[in-house]
Formats: sequence, C-alpha cells, structure tokens
Amino acid sequence: MIELRNVTKYFRTTKGKKYILKNSTFTIPSDHNVGILGRNGAGKSTLMRMLGKIEFPNKGEIVSDKSFSWPMGLGGGFQGNMTGRSNVKFVCRIYGKSSKEIEESIAFVKKFSELGDYFEMPIKTYSSGMKSRLTFGLSLAFDFDYLLIDETLSVGDARFRKKSKEALMKKIETCNVLLVSHDMGTLRTICDVGIVSHEAKLHYFDDINDAIKMYDDINI
Repeated sequence: MIELRNVTKYFRTTKGKKYILKNSTFTIPSDHNVGILGRNGAGKSTLMRMLGKIEFPNKGEIVSDKSFSWPMGLGGGFQGNMTGRSNVKFVCRIYGKSSKEIEESIAFVKKFSELGDYFEMPIKTYSSGMKSRLTFGLSLAFDFDYLLIDETLSVGDARFRKKSKEALMKKIETCNVLLVSHDMGTLRTICDVGIVSHEAKLHYFDDINDAIKMYDDINI
C-alpha cells in the first residue's frame, strides 16, 4: 500500500505558488497496475518523482513498504560526464549487486538499449530518447515492487516501442507498474485502475476506463 499523508507540493513562480497537491491524504492500493492521467502541468511527473524519492513534499509524507524503481522516462539521476556503461555500473554497486551480477546487468542494458558506441560515451552526449532507453533497460535489470514509468514506451521507432512493451509485459508478471501516459490504448492494456491528477487533487478509480472518462471530460 502507498499512503500520502496530508501531502502538499508546490513550486514557486513569478505569479506565486503553483500547487501540484494541496493537503492531500490518499491511498494507492497494492497489487494493481495504476494509470496516472492529467492535463499537461497537472503534476503527474512530479508525483512520480516523489514516489521515486527524487523530489519530496513541501509538507506531509509519503509512506510505503514497497520498493520503487527510479522514474523511467524522466532521464534524471545520471552523471553526465560518465559513460552509459559507468552509470550502469555505478547504480548496480549502489544496489549491492555482485561483480558477476554487475557484468550481467551491463551486458543486458547495452543490448536492450541498442545504444551501440554511445554506451561507451558520456551521458551528456545523449538525446532525451537515448537517456530513456538507458533508463528503461537499467530498470528492467532490477527487481522492484513497482516500476515507475513516465511515457517511456513512446520512445524510439515502432520496432523498439514494440520490444519495450513486450519486455514490460513480461516484467510486470512479477511486479506492478505506475504508468503516466497519454496513450489510452496502452493504459487500457497495462493498467487496471486509474488516478486522475486535477486541480491539486488526486481522484482514484477502480476501473481504468472510468479514469479515462474523467480525463476526457476535463479536456472537453
């Protein structure tokens, strides 16, 4: 179970505070694949970063006994001056993988990401799509209770998107996913429940189709 306890998150702008969540107490149930919807700027990616502990609430707390991947698709967290290989090795060490496991993970991520020679080049030379490929492959090399995915499946050509989706479907046989996407077909395929972020509040639906309906109504 994932609990938001009186969570407030805002950013300061020239026009004052921009609230993403305001005094929000909310429970995301376990053992579900969750689709997260909302208009641009509604705070979907910020919610993902808070779950992945890249950002934190201004007030309140998020509590869970589950493990979360880093947000796949956001492209943050890498060291720009280090190569793709070095970044993968560094993350593996942080998570306590053995030398053999590290080499296996490096080989897997290099093959999956299809970065070729760029895998041996600094991350700062990567496009956003290349970073997303590396992030996606790296996340698949670990076991988490939840994969956090922010539009990653839209990266690359049709063949790579197909491969990524197939890999994700295999992975979520043993874990769950929190997915931000504007692709309603993908949400319906992968997710069973949904959350809509709107006007600094989260709205939960037991059926992903009901969440999509609210999202459609918001955009009329």
